[in-house]
Amino acid sequence: MRRALLSSRLGRVLLVVLAGIVLGTIAGLALLWPGKVDFELGAGLNAESERAEIVKVESFRCSGFQTDECRRAQVMLRSGSDAGERTTLELGADGPNPDLDVGDQVRVTKSPAAPPAEPGVAQPPASPSYTITDFERRAPMLWLAIAFAVCVVAFGRLRGALSLVGLAISLAVVLVFVVPAILDGKSPVWVAIVGSLAVMIVTISLAHGLGPKSVAAMLGTAASLLLTVGLALAFRDLTHLTGLSSEEATLLQINDAGVSLEGLLLAGIVIGALGVLDDVTISQSSTVMALRAANPALRFRELYSRALEVGRDHVSATVNTLVLAYVGASLPVLLIFSSGSLGVFDAVNVELIAKEVVAMLVGSIGLIAAVPITTALAALLSAQLDPTELEREGAAHAH
Repeated sequence: MRRALLSSRLGRVLLVVLAGIVLGTIAGLALLWPGKVDFELGAGLNAESERAEIVKVESFRCSGFQTDECRRAQVMLRSGSDAGERTTLELGADGPNPDLDVGDQVRVTKSPAAPPAEPGVAQPPASPSYTITDFERRAPMLWLAIAFAVCVVAFGRLRGALSLVGLAISLAVVLVFVVPAILDGKSPVWVAIVGSLAVMIVTISLAHGLGPKSVAAMLGTAASLLLTVGLALAFRDLTHLTGLSSEEATLLQINDAGVSLEGLLLAGIVIGALGVLDDVTISQSSTVMALRAANPALRFRELYSRALEVGRDHVSATVNTLVLAYVGASLPVLLIFSSGSLGVFDAVNVELIAKEVVAMLVGSIGLIAAVPITTALAALLSAQLDPTELEREGAAHAH
């Protein structure tokens, strides 16, 4: 495939551009790579907890309350220094009171030991006191992840397996590079751009190879991603988004993390847009290759127009998916505003809602722009392929 690209002037130019993007991404990773990050945020969130199992739950009337019901849960500790022992958790109006059943797996935190009543006077050893902090969710989530992986491999076979590898690498880029680099004080916007490009290059290459289809998809994704960044920067300033509206932002401020909250907001928009951009660009590139494989006589204009029709249908569905994803994430906030007297037009002016609206619209515009850009690039590149190569590319249609 690369020979066909190298045999034409256009192919060589596009390969040089892609090589520049790859080298720029590698250089960006090297320059922005985080050092040792030892800053901790939210010490309460990082408190050490142990696994426990609910073995008994009983209800009783809370002291001093006429209607409130308190509960007492007996748990068997399954990890930690007290594993195998039982302890009692008090659940009531003044503390957490989740719905618990016998057999539930929970996380508990050991409370600090109380000081002796009188200094120098020996006290009998007290049984350890624990507080419930959360449910233990990792086992069900692991089984769900296994079911997901099985479905992907069973349906996608080799490409499905490669897509899982790409997903693992994507998560690794976010956890090993993006998050530590932002905590290390690097520009969140540049970190998001470099991290997104790295994810795009690796995932598309793994799942679809390095042929003309992938080249067109990578270039289309890169161009659309840069457009998304530009729009996000412009409308962050026009709408005066500060990034101060969430509890997470408050936590970062309280801990003096030194992170630009505005930059963090932009980074979230960029990374959020990448997932749908990858899908649309590889789909459009595959469509072009499949159309020309079916009819090698198609010229650029007709090939572009036919593939664009498919792209319009795809964008209509994907934009709807993107909007619903943002609405779903903001549903609790929307319910709070809807239950009050604040009208719709006043609610969208609140930054908590406005930032989601800006992210949704900016991402959608970048998504729409990706279709004609990628379609044109794929149509131009497909003209460089002979019938055998066209069939090979068309057979790898992504959808």
